[in-house]
Amino acid sequence: MVTFFGFLAGYVLSQFFRSFLAVIAPELAVELHLDAQALATLQTAWIIGFTLMQFPVGWALDTIGPRRTVTVTMLAAIGGAVLFARATSAFELDVALALIGVGCSAIYMGAIFVLGRLYPAKRFALLCSWLIGIGSAGNLLAASPLAWAATEIGWRHAMELIAIATALATALLFCIIRDPVPSSDTRQIGFWHGLWTIIRLRALWPLLPLTAVSYAVLIAERGLWAGPYLSAVHGLGPVDRGNGLLVMAAAMSLGAMAYGPLDHWLGTQKWIVAIGTALTAACFLYLGLASPITTQAVTALALLGASGMTYGVLMAHGRSFVPDHLLGRGITVMNMLFIGGAGVVQPISGAVMNQMMDQPVADGYATLHIAFGLTLLATLAIYLFSKDSGRVSQML
Repeated sequence: MVTFFGFLAGYVLSQFFRSFLAVIAPELAVELHLDAQALATLQTAWIIGFTLMQFPVGWALDTIGPRRTVTVTMLAAIGGAVLFARATSAFELDVALALIGVGCSAIYMGAIFVLGRLYPAKRFALLCSWLIGIGSAGNLLAASPLAWAATEIGWRHAMELIAIATALATALLFCIIRDPVPSSDTRQIGFWHGLWTIIRLRALWPLLPLTAVSYAVLIAERGLWAGPYLSAVHGLGPVDRGNGLLVMAAAMSLGAMAYGPLDHWLGTQKWIVAIGTALTAACFLYLGLASPITTQAVTALALLGASGMTYGVLMAHGRSFVPDHLLGRGITVMNMLFIGGAGVVQPISGAVMNQMMDQPVADGYATLHIAFGLTLLATLAIYLFSKDSGRVSQML
């Protein structure tokens, strides 16, 4: 359990880095003269750094172990946080966030690699979801606490403190991680052969579109658009906006933890993900079609945050088709789609919002939310063709 809590410290910071822009985006836009497209590009820079590292991280986990893989990559996050705190242009912010993405790329993968090797498959979804759920405290930090810190000491000093916290977490992980013994099969399989073996697993194919979209639209909403939406459409200031995002972040954390034991209790992973995705799509469509008042909007954001945290169960569903000796590469392929999908969704969403500049601001966000909901439903239709891996599939 010491290892679990050590990874948890790193994952809290990873979650913070995924979502903190939503809180300070309006201030960044004013101070550095950033439009909607530039804000979307900032988040995309983090995603690009994170995604490009997934294949190397998967190979490194399988071959040299999580201790060096996780701690060496985290050094980039320390440097990125320092650069972000001192940035004076959009380009410097982009570079900083790309470095932070590289630094975060191995934290969750390293954790579930160790958990996947140490614990039986029936506990995998529980541990993945609880790591996400408890680790989503990083989302809580990137809400009201960050809004308060940005108001009191400025966003630059707040990011300097985060850089220090990241350095401490890196040192902690270096001290406590112990590498599982690699199998002989792992040593014999090369980088590209192992990757090609994962891609050829047909059982994974129906999962891939939803994997690329489900987390992408959720993190786009929480990490980028929810803050500006509450500011521009509902007129909330920094602290009230942070409080609204805090509610959503808390719901995401609780939702992830609630998903954890469900596959063990209900004997299915597929239908848990399917129902959660349908609820999330319904919340997005409600935000787009109903023109809710502020309290209703915050409630809908909280509900979509809770229902949308299918990440852990969907990861466990994919992991069930991956052989143990390719676990590192298998989980990083899934994670590349989870995060890489956001790298596609966010710049597209920024371009859509820029094209809507001549329209009432509420119409732009309505279009965005409807698009997110319909995209979820389209990928859910493909996912329904997947094979379940739990007791339910054995009874059908």
